[in-house]
Amino acid sequence: MYRLQSLAARSLIAGALDHCTPLTQTSLTGVRHKSQGPSVEKCGQMRFITAEAKASAGRLDGKMREKTLTMDTLNPQVKAVEYAVRGPIVIKAGEIERYLEEGGTKPFSEVIKANIGDAHAMGQQPITFLRQVVALCTFPELMDSPSFPEDAKWRARRILQGCGGHSLGSYSASPGVECIRKDIAAYIEQRDEGVPSDWENIYLTTGASDGIMTILRLLVSGKDSSRTGVMIPIPQYPLYSAAISEMDAVQVNYYLDEDNCWALDINELHRAHQAAKQHCQPRVICIINPGNPTGQVQSKKCIEEVLHFAYEENLFVMSDEVYQDNVYAPDCQFHSFKKVLYEMGPEYFSSVELVSFHSTSKGYTGECGFRGGYMEVINMDPEVKAQLVKLLSVRLCPPLAGQAAMDVIVNPPQPEEHTFKQFHQEKSSVLGALAEKAKLTEQILNAVPGIKCNPVQGAMYAFPRIFIPPKAVEEAKALGMQPDMLYCLRLLEETGICVVPGSGFGQKDRTYHFRMTILPSIEKLNVLLGKVRDFHIRFLKEYSGLE
Repeated sequence: MYRLQSLAARSLIAGALDHCTPLTQTSLTGVRHKSQGPSVEKCGQMRFITAEAKASAGRLDGKMREKTLTMDTLNPQVKAVEYAVRGPIVIKAGEIERYLEEGGTKPFSEVIKANIGDAHAMGQQPITFLRQVVALCTFPELMDSPSFPEDAKWRARRILQGCGGHSLGSYSASPGVECIRKDIAAYIEQRDEGVPSDWENIYLTTGASDGIMTILRLLVSGKDSSRTGVMIPIPQYPLYSAAISEMDAVQVNYYLDEDNCWALDINELHRAHQAAKQHCQPRVICIINPGNPTGQVQSKKCIEEVLHFAYEENLFVMSDEVYQDNVYAPDCQFHSFKKVLYEMGPEYFSSVELVSFHSTSKGYTGECGFRGGYMEVINMDPEVKAQLVKLLSVRLCPPLAGQAAMDVIVNPPQPEEHTFKQFHQEKSSVLGALAEKAKLTEQILNAVPGIKCNPVQGAMYAFPRIFIPPKAVEEAKALGMQPDMLYCLRLLEETGICVVPGSGFGQKDRTYHFRMTILPSIEKLNVLLGKVRDFHIRFLKEYSGLE
């Protein structure tokens, strides 16, 4: 009864019962008279019964109300978006997982997901100190606990003092918590050996992806031949192609040199730029260093050439540096684009527009779920920067827990602090294990006939080239799919190994690859690589008749 009355009352407020006589009426003399019409309760019932009757009648007549949002009315740019990392292969892997959980049988007992750089999902343990600081920020009552070190407590207090109401549940300023922005600037100065960093050029983001999307929104404009062209490496991380499609910009591919360990070739940049100018206006070049999916670490000379090219062609530079802590090859070193730009002299450092991105998701912490990140903006026009702040304010602020996690990454325990020893041991253990797995992956894959894998110099992935026999290529075409998609589907269905086809990242014509992460434990990685080896040999025998 109460629910019906409540529903009726809501209908009355909405004007739905305009034709019903009220339950009681008050005359001008103030005398209350009993209504002669139907009660409010009955009117409410009639209202809902009538709606149900109409809907039922509509179904019987075959005239159900059409949906406003259909595939025909959907934004065409959304339909154009593709994101291979969580595409059909991963959906199929999820179906197989559920089948196994329900008691189904396969030639394997588990699905090993090597499709995505999700460190904790692959078994990597959190860095203790980072979790302690974030826990203290989230639940300040823990400050009284002797289980938490003072090093973590004072960092948490400092972060909370910068939050509204001293709470991680408050909004921050749209660019982020001020003290965290200052810590990031100090970190950048230390990393780049004294190159100045202004904290007001630092903007906290919801992961690096949020920052990349935001900057691209500023850059994309024009129509037809004046439409913004975005130069991206091929192979690339599919975020870039997805963003370009969503924004209806023009994707300008420049190909990395696979025969030279995926190095960036300056002649290829010129070729791509000249070709693009025939149908769009190239305005921005994106670089991923260390590389995803290719795992290369660009040399300082290469970076200098890219920055000189951007200077000459008046291009905006976007440098994706989320893997800057993930360098394994002993002869490689991470060089930030900002530091190299500074060392090229004032003419370059005062004019080239550069945005660099970092994240909590990679490195040695692997804290993907916190969605923490930042970008540093260099040489942006002041009026445009005001527009950037406006755009950032629309999404209010990044998650404060992610901002706190980012602060720990840029302000870790120092050698004189009590927590340094454990922190250093955990960090070294993670990075040491990744270096070992990078080498192991390269060695095992290169021992397989028909697979060639460049050294995994950095990041978290291998991107081996695979030989696919012509017979398998023809079968894939007949099925309406890319040959490496057929290969990866067969690999999943026969072994339970989930990797991503190279076609989802881009590759030269008539070459085939897959991307796999090196994040599984050494034991599981050995199993994974062994299964890949055995499958590939069977695949070659099946489609080539090889013995």
